Amino acid sequence: MTEDLSKVDLRILDQLQRDCSLSSGELSERVGLSQSPCWRRLQRLKDEGYIRRQVALVNPSKFGEFIYIFAYLRMVTLTDAQREDFLRKVELTPEILECHAIFGEMDIMMKIIVPSMDWYQNFMFKTLLKLPGVQNVQSTVTLTELKSTTAIPLRLGMSRTAE
Repeated sequence: MTEDLSKVDLRILDQLQRDCSLSSGELSERVGLSQSPCWRRLQRLKDEGYIRRQVALVNPSKFGEFIYIFAYLRMVTLTDAQREDFLRKVELTPEILECHAIFGEMDIMMKIIVPSMDWYQNFMFKTLLKLPGVQNVQSTVTLTELKSTTAIPLRLGMSRTAE
């Protein structure tokens, strides 16, 4: 919970969301803390699960042209075993970048990256419609990405934190 985080902790998280390759010296300088206390806070943030993992964000355009598609799936009622199978298959499908359970007419929303519409049509019939419990798929093709970020707005929790 953000109630357990100080403003310094939030500054550390904010800087890491911008660039997780910062050395502990660079990080401590940017947040206004000496290196050892900054490193201890960083370790605590990792140990307490505020930092899940640190990754490099690869630029997709360096690998060619891609299309992002949002696929909305209507599902039948699944058994626990079918639900686990569905989740495992989604996790093992690298083209599915995100998968969310949603309210409304559809049950699942996926963000999928594909090289072409022909490729997606094949993927839809051979992969999506064969996932356990999938009854229907509706797709929305994006024209262009206007904003993309992995950073969450930490300032929303700033007013509830201790100094």
